[in-house]
Amino acid sequence: MSSAVVPPGTSRPGSRPAKLPSLTGLRFFAALLVFFFHSSLSNSPVPPNGPVNPFADHTLARVYAKTFVSTGYMGVSFFFVLSGFVLAWSARPGERVTAFWRRRMTKIFPNHLVVAAAVTVLFAGAAVTGVSEWLPNLLLVHTFFPQASINLSLNPPSWSLGSELLFYLLFPLLIVPIRRLRGGALWAWSAVMVAGTVAVQLVSTYLVPDTPKSAITPVSDAQFWFGYLFPPGRLFEFVLGALLARIVLTGRWPRRIGVRLSLVLVAAGYGATYFVPFPYTFVTATVVPIGLLIAAVADGDARSRGGWLSSRPMVWLGEVSFGFYLVQGVTIFYLRSLLGSEPFGTPVAVAVVVLFFAASLLAGWLLYRFVEMPAMRRFARARRPAPTAATPATAAPAAVPARRTVSAAAPDAERELT
Repeated sequence: MSSAVVPPGTSRPGSRPAKLPSLTGLRFFAALLVFFFHSSLSNSPVPPNGPVNPFADHTLARVYAKTFVSTGYMGVSFFFVLSGFVLAWSARPGERVTAFWRRRMTKIFPNHLVVAAAVTVLFAGAAVTGVSEWLPNLLLVHTFFPQASINLSLNPPSWSLGSELLFYLLFPLLIVPIRRLRGGALWAWSAVMVAGTVAVQLVSTYLVPDTPKSAITPVSDAQFWFGYLFPPGRLFEFVLGALLARIVLTGRWPRRIGVRLSLVLVAAGYGATYFVPFPYTFVTATVVPIGLLIAAVADGDARSRGGWLSSRPMVWLGEVSFGFYLVQGVTIFYLRSLLGSEPFGTPVAVAVVVLFFAASLLAGWLLYRFVEMPAMRRFARARRPAPTAATPATAAPAAVPARRTVSAAAPDAERELT
């Protein structure tokens, strides 16, 4: 392939991929979509299951809930596509699988365990029942179980980490054939991934039992589990992200699909969620525009066209967004329980939403600053032995295999919201 069609800083042999600061900033808005979804819920999924939506005015309460009725689904789908995109973007041939797995496990488990402990303490153990329900959650295999008492146990937002864990385990196998795809095959397989999201909902609708009905959705608990929570069904989004990363890396992203057009399509996709059958609001209605937006923003970064999304404040917000997302089950639902079950007048209700946001952002930063980053520094990479007289420090770089030198940069390149 001629260098003319390769975006600067992407797929030149031996070079590191361009950094994607705008994507880091963008992921905060995905976490913000989830925040508005959680704060608009009629009832908390954590015992004692009290109301969350703070508006006493019935019209405003309905508008608030209706406006953000599907933003949580959209935000999580963004995370899954982004995860595949960033991992494929930063993947380097020859990297050790164990090194990759070590980094990814360190990324998610410390935060997850700390928040699970906080839920247990703050809710006085109300979210914890038998070992068969909380242990799968701690191991992040809880979304393989169809029972709602298991797949949404402890900290409800942690359900998405079960899918991320599967993605990480499979990625070293998936990236090998993805790297071999060229040209139109990348686009064709991207279309297959989108079709896969439709197939999941067809199976859920016609083959999964539609009773008993869920208390919080128009479908049954089994259909909600299979169509939304079950990790294998979410692989299509992850692989789509990886394919789109390869399209951008190989210089085949059409420049006419820019950020502005992608944002218009994202809005149109979200608008479609009000008209399509409920199961298709999970992923199918919005996954294409989400993928286009991620690829367009990354292409702009690769061409050194980063805008305000790559500014220092936005990058900071993006870096804390994993914690911001993960703590929402604690901050929003716990604070709401402290405020009582009664709704509030409009000015107070707005202040309550602001309180939810401030508390979630602060807790997310604390998680990032005092749990995530120390864990990554301490455990993400194996410690190298101290240099000895036989191997002086000045000679150490020459003794390190090339594949380790390349992979050492990967943690910075993989800073995406899990």
